[in-house]
Amino acid sequence: MFGALGRLVSRRPWYVIAAWLVATVLVVLFHPKVEATTDQADFLPDSYDSIKAANLMADAFPDQTDSGATVVFDRTDGAKLAAADVTKIGAIMSGLDLPEVFTTATPPIASPTNEVAISNLQLAEGVTGQDEKELDQVKDLRDELKKATDGTGLRALTTGSLPQSYDQIQSGSNAEAIVGLATLVLIVVLLGIIFRSVIITLLPILSVIFFLMPMTNGLIDIAAKVFGLQKDPSTSVILIVVLFGVGTDYILFFVFRYRERLREGEEHRAAVAHAIERAGEAIASAGGAVIVAFLALLLSTLGMFRSIGPSLAIAVGVTVVAALTLIPALATVVGRAFFWPSKKWKVPSPGARFERVGAAVGRRPVRYALLSGGVLAVLSVFALSFTPTFDIGSSSSSSTVESAKASKALEDGGFSAGATQPAPVVLHSDKALDPAALPAFKEALAQAKGVASVADPLPSADGRTAVFMTTLKDDPASDAALADLRDGLRPAAEKAAPDGSTAYVGGLTGIFVDFQAAMNRDYKVVFPVAAGIILLILALLLRSLVAPWYLMLSVGLGFAATLGATTIVFQFIGGEEGLIFMLPIYIYLFVVALGTDYNILMVARLREEAREGLEPRQAAAKAIHHSGPTIAAAGVILAGTFASLMLAGNSLLTSMGFAIAFGICVAAFVMSMFFTPALTALIGHAAWWPGHGDEARGGDEEPEKELVPTA
Repeated sequence: MFGALGRLVSRRPWYVIAAWLVATVLVVLFHPKVEATTDQADFLPDSYDSIKAANLMADAFPDQTDSGATVVFDRTDGAKLAAADVTKIGAIMSGLDLPEVFTTATPPIASPTNEVAISNLQLAEGVTGQDEKELDQVKDLRDELKKATDGTGLRALTTGSLPQSYDQIQSGSNAEAIVGLATLVLIVVLLGIIFRSVIITLLPILSVIFFLMPMTNGLIDIAAKVFGLQKDPSTSVILIVVLFGVGTDYILFFVFRYRERLREGEEHRAAVAHAIERAGEAIASAGGAVIVAFLALLLSTLGMFRSIGPSLAIAVGVTVVAALTLIPALATVVGRAFFWPSKKWKVPSPGARFERVGAAVGRRPVRYALLSGGVLAVLSVFALSFTPTFDIGSSSSSSTVESAKASKALEDGGFSAGATQPAPVVLHSDKALDPAALPAFKEALAQAKGVASVADPLPSADGRTAVFMTTLKDDPASDAALADLRDGLRPAAEKAAPDGSTAYVGGLTGIFVDFQAAMNRDYKVVFPVAAGIILLILALLLRSLVAPWYLMLSVGLGFAATLGATTIVFQFIGGEEGLIFMLPIYIYLFVVALGTDYNILMVARLREEAREGLEPRQAAAKAIHHSGPTIAAAGVILAGTFASLMLAGNSLLTSMGFAIAFGICVAAFVMSMFFTPALTALIGHAAWWPGHGDEARGGDEEPEKELVPTA
């Protein structure tokens, strides 16, 4: 199949390029517009308590408007608010020219310490806070407040659902620009050092910008529309890294093989065809492992992961197709000028460093298997100390954004941090509720752990539903608030519910508690399914029932070691109370899938050397010598692109960038360079049972070349 594809691309390169142009233009022009959502309730199924509470409230109070923003006032000189200040705040709020997403402002309420005062703004009917035009009006509100407080000695900061969503998206946009620029610079520098070619240096960048990125974004929107998937705004930053990082990796697999054939004197069209034929299996199988790992997220309970998984799978699929068609077509058109102005591409690299490493592993495989495996095992122990945090808001935004400052001012000024987003407790019955039972229920809620106050019940018109707005002591998105609701408020509400009624706790905190329950279920489903599918791919590719198991052991150790190292850096050294709950999922998918890529490349080369008649230890040494430079170059570039996430300015992407970059380094420089070849050398011919793919081929058949050539 790959031989036929190679002949088509090398003989008809302009047809291939034209096909990419037409397809990209059509996708860009006609793909549906799908807005991203920051509403975490959109990512949970209806079976969870928080969603049941939200649905009951919507049915019982169809005309009720939600609080869209909380304005926090304090004095610029740090003094307490006087009665005149509170009066002035009331005048400011009543005189504001409110953006159309807001309706009325509540009278100001001073904190018990008189350090701050708050006023809530109600959302207009039909406003969801998910439309970009709605969120942009937060900026208009802030501008109005700045003008209104000028010269008054007062400061006004906004927080609440709309301001927090606005700040989160703005942080994401800033992160996208920073990460994109850092990724571009890194790829240019690294490719320039490796190849010293203008065209090769610019090729991945121009391909991603003009073909891969618009094609991927359009296909993601089509998939979201067709399959009813939600779009998460945080995906856009990760997509940049995947397209540039993984895309450059697969381009390298082709370029190294193409360069090898040219060095042997082959005409450039024939070299392109041969490179696709030999590297095609590696690129397709490596991409396939990553794609199925991402698609395993479709089994997640959370809509967040069900949207991210297909998005990243589409991105990887586009890069695989581009590496097998578009890039070779461009290389065919350019010809030998592909490597201009460097002349060193004509001279094979001696690879002395990797030759020494390979020789050492081949002589002492037991030592290197124990040493590399031992290092991974020690780091893996620290993974047991990983503490998940569900504070998505602060993890996705910088601590310097206005909503974060407002929340801090609110808490420091004497208000409960939960005042911005109370947790509604919804009491519902199929029959009318007994009004005499409501005070006792309210008292039981007030006595629950972590509850600051409970408002009087708001009954529905039919009397079957009553809502108790409950203010928690801690920030609604904090881990402390989650623990209080999970272990205190929710059990207390369920226990105190009058006979014949049911209590549901909703709001942002309730949603995050349900997130936690959903994640625990997903760990038990997504991880095994992804591992099983990758194991099957390895078995089919290697035609062995032995090698896939220790390859998966290798990447499994890499996953645990990466999580352990991240825990050490951020929790033990950095002093963080915890790391964002979704981090293990990302580490697992990227490290397991991409770690499998590098293992495939190394083991395939090792099998080739064995077919040439070398004994297992000699084959391991030769495999490291020849494939080591390619894996090292790909690993450095991919790890560097993911490391650029650490510049994004929020804890989610910082920890994710470190973790995935570290995991890729482990996969490239520990697993595939030492642990996997050492184990293969020790197991010997049995590693290839029952297919015995390491046995020399008979007849005049050309021996299989390496899937990815030496640098």
